[in-house]
Amino acid sequence: MHESGEDYIETIYLLKKKKGVVRSIDVANELGFSRPSVSRGVGLLKEQGLLTMDESGELQLTDEGLKTAKKVYEKHTNLTTFLMMTAGVDAETAETDACRIEHIISPSTFKGIKRYIKEHKED
Repeated sequence: MHESGEDYIETIYLLKKKKGVVRSIDVANELGFSRPSVSRGVGLLKEQGLLTMDESGELQLTDEGLKTAKKVYEKHTNLTTFLMMTAGVDAETAETDACRIEHIISPSTFKGIKRYIKEHKED
């Protein structure tokens, strides 16, 4: 999946948790993208079987879409924590950098980061 697809699916997941109902306009507003751009992205996610849209325009993640969104979000949150722990950066900087890194990190490196966090996290 491309970076933009991961951004869309993660945003839909988070908006759904926050608001309950998510439409394309909500995604466009959250990401600062144009409506046509989001429409295209939503169409691609639908083609991949990750998302459905009902007659009222509400977006729903499929089981596979939810699984994918949770994996992307897990990367994001763990990378944010890792950067704050190891680089000593503030939460905003860690969030921004984590969003970039989450799309390119290898599974083995991510596994190592999760292990590091578990071993070094203060209770």
